[in-house]
Amino acid sequence: MAVLVAAAATAAGCGSGSKPAGAASGPAPVEITAAVAQEQSVNRALRVTGTLTAAEEADVAAETTGRVTGTPVERGSRVAEGAPLITLSQVEAQAAASDAEASVAQLEARLAIEPGEPFNIDLVPEVAAARATRDLAEAEFGRIRSLLDQKVVSQAEFDQRRTQVEATNSQYRAARNGAQQQFRMLEGAKARLALSRKSLGDTVVRAPFGGIVMDRKVSVGDFVTRGTKVATVVKIAPLRVELTVPEQSAGLIAAGQTVRLQVDAFPGRYFEGQVRFISPAFRPDQRALTIEAIVPNPDDALKPGMFAAAEVMLPSSSPSVVVPAAAVTTVAGMSHVFVVRGATVEQRMITTGLTLGPVIEVLQGLSAGESVATSRVEALADGAQVRVGPEAGQAPAARK
Repeated sequence: MAVLVAAAATAAGCGSGSKPAGAASGPAPVEITAAVAQEQSVNRALRVTGTLTAAEEADVAAETTGRVTGTPVERGSRVAEGAPLITLSQVEAQAAASDAEASVAQLEARLAIEPGEPFNIDLVPEVAAARATRDLAEAEFGRIRSLLDQKVVSQAEFDQRRTQVEATNSQYRAARNGAQQQFRMLEGAKARLALSRKSLGDTVVRAPFGGIVMDRKVSVGDFVTRGTKVATVVKIAPLRVELTVPEQSAGLIAAGQTVRLQVDAFPGRYFEGQVRFISPAFRPDQRALTIEAIVPNPDDALKPGMFAAAEVMLPSSSPSVVVPAAAVTTVAGMSHVFVVRGATVEQRMITTGLTLGPVIEVLQGLSAGESVATSRVEALADGAQVRVGPEAGQAPAARK
């Protein structure tokens, strides 16, 4: 019996002894690479939508009555400011202008007005003649008065000369009044001449600004009256884009901010403009603010009426923390990184912001200068043993 007890004790001692030499003490460290979280200026943008409109659009109308004699433009014609759109018959307008010119010339000749010289009433022939007659009568009356004092002429002859002086004075005043009336008639004739010349000029309907003819509404032979629309001209370089900004973001918008927009017709292409106008009031039906930006369109790629998805670039704030995109794992909307703590890693929940090419903005949960795992993150867990490879400490590439 003693032998059996000793054997049992010996067996028990052997079963509870240390592990054999060469056995593993734990799982091997995971070989990883790491990068340091850095600060980087981030260009933020407010995403909005809107519609492109022409910078200028005008329904051009005739300003005089006449029959259409020429249509030098078609739909799609590019025109410069002042270029002819349609021409009307000039026969009546030319005759009216010639008649007005003749009336002006006649009155100027009657008033002795030389071209380019101002009106001088004393040079009018009737006025000059009446003045000469008056001066002669006054001179004769002066002599008669001296002779009356010497008792050489009678009182009757003196009275006759005085009456003659008064008559010549009245004639002189009448001549001046007549000349003044003719001068007013000349001014009226010049006004009619200006109107007739304008009517003659209005027989050519011109483009109010440079642009493209969107529509021509008349043809040769049509009779138009004053106010008849003859063509539509649009200016599409630059264009305007009306954007709708939510009420909560209205305080971030200022005139002069850059706007980057895209349209479905040109996927992947960005067009840039600047905010020009901010509405002073919100739209009550949408609780939104309307802003307008001017977008250059040198190649006419953009068209009025296109729907645009735009980004209003906001002022830069304080630098943000960024890490390589490979360091971030997102599951069910929750993002985390593994922060390197010596030979182990710590799983850290973070709040992400913008994706900036190869890096991701971290809004909360990580500080600049901390190292994060950038490889084999799927094999890591909180507290896992790691060994950082030769690329440890590399900074994330910043977007240029």
